[in-house]
Amino acid sequence: MLFSTPKVHIIIDFHCPLSSHSPEAVVATELFVDLLVDYLNAYAYDAQIAGLFYSIYVTSAGFQVSLGGYNDKMRVLLNAILVQIVKFEVKPNRFSALKETSVKDYQNFNFRQPYSQASYYVSLILGDKKWPVAEKLEALSKLESDYFAKFVPHLLSKTFLECYVQGNIEPSEAKSIVEEIENTIFTTPNSLFKSMSPSEYLIKRVIMLENDLKCYYQTEGLNQKNENSSVIQYIQVHQDDAILNIKLELFSLIAKQPAFNQLRTVEQLGYITSLSLRSDYGVLALQVVIQSTVKDPSYLDVRVDEFFKMFESKIYELSDKDFKDLLDQKDGKLWVKK
Repeated sequence: MLFSTPKVHIIIDFHCPLSSHSPEAVVATELFVDLLVDYLNAYAYDAQIAGLFYSIYVTSAGFQVSLGGYNDKMRVLLNAILVQIVKFEVKPNRFSALKETSVKDYQNFNFRQPYSQASYYVSLILGDKKWPVAEKLEALSKLESDYFAKFVPHLLSKTFLECYVQGNIEPSEAKSIVEEIENTIFTTPNSLFKSMSPSEYLIKRVIMLENDLKCYYQTEGLNQKNENSSVIQYIQVHQDDAILNIKLELFSLIAKQPAFNQLRTVEQLGYITSLSLRSDYGVLALQVVIQSTVKDPSYLDVRVDEFFKMFESKIYELSDKDFKDLLDQKDGKLWVKK
């Protein structure tokens, strides 16, 4: 279907199972993407002038290329990016510079706010094949260009592509773009990429928490000079489902303001206070985050429990009219993950 604005958006997901099987693989994949972005900087200005944009970044399954803008020159930019990826070579001077930057970024993790570190620990506990920052930093520090040059063909030797094309474009042209992507990636002479069979594609998984069981993970903040402490109460709800998603989103929208008002304004537990949804590989959860200088995490956790008890009673007391009013207030704000 054509729209009035002559623009198109293309997303290419490169699923590479070998990108996360070890700390060394994770940091090498990150550096591979950093180098790609660095090499493509030569196209950034011209693309911007032509009304185009692109981005390349690491994902949980590999990396993603995203392009958008006016469709008349989109295929020119797409081809330039694909050729750079297919003919990737390691430039030792750029490797050393970007590795140094990456090492500093990992070292600076210790200085992040406690609530950010707490969120990292939640991901580390829940996720399949998640690696501690300390192990990734150690692996990165030992990474040499010779090993990296051997790793990249290994990384790309198992690749599964997913392509999305949306905007002012006919279905036939969208199919043509996908065919061009596949041909460039897999059939270009001396291409590093090898296609992956469907049976080799692994779905990311999350630890399933038992019902009626509350688990705790406590650890000291990595920056001893930071006086703040933080708690994240994570409530796992369900796997991705359209109807359940709507119900959970509605609960989150209704509870968000009362949670902030009670925990932040009334009890003044911490400047950073929020209730929000969280999705880890399609497993949805509700989480409450509080960062505080006045109370310890154990006390904060108790107050979150008390808030939910109080809020539950208020939910049961809602009249049909009050509930309809809430729906009217939230109309148009519901998020459905397709």
